[in-house]
Amino acid sequence: MSSKLARSAGVIGIATMTSRVLGIARETVLAATFGAGATMDAFNVAFRVPNLLRDLFAEGAMTAAFVPTFTRVLHQRGRTDAWRVGNLVLNALLLVTGILVVIGILLAGPVTRLLAGAYKDDQDWLALTATLTQIMLPFLPAIAIAVALMGMLNSLRRFFIPALSPAMFNVATIACAIAAVPLMPRLGLPPVIGLAIGTLIGGLGQILLQWPSLRKEGFRYQPILSFRDPDVKDILRLVGPGAIGVAAAPINVLVNTYLATSQGEGAVSWLTYAFRLMYLPIGIFGVSVATAILPEMSRQAGEHDLAGMRRSVSTALRLMLVLNVPAAVGLIALSSPIVELLLEYRRFTDRDTAATAAALMFYAPGLLGYSAVKIIAPAFYAMKDSRTPVTISLLAIATNLGLNLVLVRVLGYRGLALGTAIAALLNAFMLLWVLRGRIHGFEGTRVLTTLTKITVASLAMGVAAYMTASWLQTALPGDAPVMRAVRVFTAIGSGVVVLLGASRLLRIAEFDDAVARVRTRLGAR
Repeated sequence: MSSKLARSAGVIGIATMTSRVLGIARETVLAATFGAGATMDAFNVAFRVPNLLRDLFAEGAMTAAFVPTFTRVLHQRGRTDAWRVGNLVLNALLLVTGILVVIGILLAGPVTRLLAGAYKDDQDWLALTATLTQIMLPFLPAIAIAVALMGMLNSLRRFFIPALSPAMFNVATIACAIAAVPLMPRLGLPPVIGLAIGTLIGGLGQILLQWPSLRKEGFRYQPILSFRDPDVKDILRLVGPGAIGVAAAPINVLVNTYLATSQGEGAVSWLTYAFRLMYLPIGIFGVSVATAILPEMSRQAGEHDLAGMRRSVSTALRLMLVLNVPAAVGLIALSSPIVELLLEYRRFTDRDTAATAAALMFYAPGLLGYSAVKIIAPAFYAMKDSRTPVTISLLAIATNLGLNLVLVRVLGYRGLALGTAIAALLNAFMLLWVLRGRIHGFEGTRVLTTLTKITVASLAMGVAAYMTASWLQTALPGDAPVMRAVRVFTAIGSGVVVLLGASRLLRIAEFDDAVARVRTRLGAR
């Protein structure tokens, strides 16, 4: 099981790595083009609305509700029935998200004013943000369909193309930032409108990339719709609670957006850039492990195989820890050099770098919480328990709100990042504690031992990386991209060497397995 999960997670990780690297390129282009001022704040606030709906009703709820049902039908009744369920869900998604888009377009103005904060008296900013929101809202149906296609392919154990599909969003945004943004003023439009157009093209691209693979598996689209179908009813019963169950992260980000607008120009963008940099390891490690294990957990839950679920959860958590603990420590140790290398060009100033790096340091511990939730929450839905993750998610949202209201007064926008990280960790801990009782343990001693060992190894890595970066800043000064890259990658290299040595001394088996698989893949190439 461990080998199979690691192999599937590795395939997903490679595809997701490609997408995330393009995502970093996207952030670099956006930072150079627009910096971190009022225009970028407007784009980030505008994108928050369709992004929230996507996280709640597309990615979050669909992953939690659709994949277990589709997997069960596929294994128990075959592909014909599974394709029928897939078509019913696709058409239901088109209808529901289409209605949400219309409502969102009509309410774009009031929603923008609600989130305006320090910009509440800037009518030009409010009008621009409302327009951007209206343009980008159709991104929701596109991404909902793309996520459904991804769920079907993952249930068929086809992981690479679905994991690669988000890359289309990044490619489209980069292309439009380079080609469309300069054209907008000639059409009498603000340049940032080009980014909104890129968002829509990116959503469509995710569908187009996956469609051929699904057709190859035998899927054919049918314009059928029924909310009375028993399988659709099962999904609908989980979609609402499922949306709330995974709502902690996106709603917390929305709360942060509102509070950040009160911290002055640039705060929204600093937090957004930092959050996306923090999400790079989640996308590569957390999502890849969670995506690989979900079909297996769904099958085990359907067969009431609690022993199998214990092994799956334990394996996934340990694999996640050996990947994400070093990533979190590395982000803290090298936050400034990383932000400088990736973002500090043209309109993105050294002041923006310092502010974004500070936010990244406070966000980084939450990486473990976000990744763990992506593994644990679907286990409850696989067991057809929607109440538990809903209740815990609401507690996490309330905790985040309370923490952020206090911390923003003490630490400013940095307090918002810290509060979000604490809430993410609390959400994961509560879910794990309850799941432990439901499946009668999850090899907790092994998980705790792995956590302790990898934390010690990662701290040693972090010290080595930080000291190397500090020394190189003096030994190899300069703002040229090549010099920045040399400093960052040399510091990372020194940290990795220490991490490898410490992991070997501490005998972290999961880490050795991960390294061996990387070496095997590189050797095969």
